[in-house]
Amino acid sequence: MSRYVIALICLFLLVMQGMAMSMLPANLVYSDLLITPHWVLIFLFIIAIFFDRDETYHAVWYGLAFGLLIDVVYTGVLGVYMVTYALVIYIIHGINKSLHANFIAASLLAIVGVALADTLLYVIYSFVQITSLSWGTYALLRLLPTLAANMIFFILLYPLVKERVHYWSEEINNA
Repeated sequence: MSRYVIALICLFLLVMQGMAMSMLPANLVYSDLLITPHWVLIFLFIIAIFFDRDETYHAVWYGLAFGLLIDVVYTGVLGVYMVTYALVIYIIHGINKSLHANFIAASLLAIVGVALADTLLYVIYSFVQITSLSWGTYALLRLLPTLAANMIFFILLYPLVKERVHYWSEEINNA
């Protein structure tokens, strides 16, 4: 049952991240800053940290599925978000094995994960010539605002879902 709820939450976040820019003030939206919400990815980091065990990879599978949905709905290139989200979640899952699952560690993993995912997306889009931003311009105008915006979302989301996700994990493992 909890796996379906996780999928529904991911679907809700997918829809909401598409509307995120319309919720921001106009002076921020129409500035030179480029903010990319990665709300599904943030939630899947929490799933990778607090739901998955060392030998389970539910978050990676959700990353594949919802990355593909993001590709279909929001981008014109199929597979970019799918591969990027799955790869970054897999890396975060691997790093998490050597850390204690608490707010500080989860925050650091979220920063590293969002930075890695957004940088991978930039590299892929640069390689296929979809973006022409230089590295310095990208880092200043897109990476830093994206990291800040997604960390605000992580700080808001973490207390809302952490205990519930941990409970679902215990429920599945005790069944």
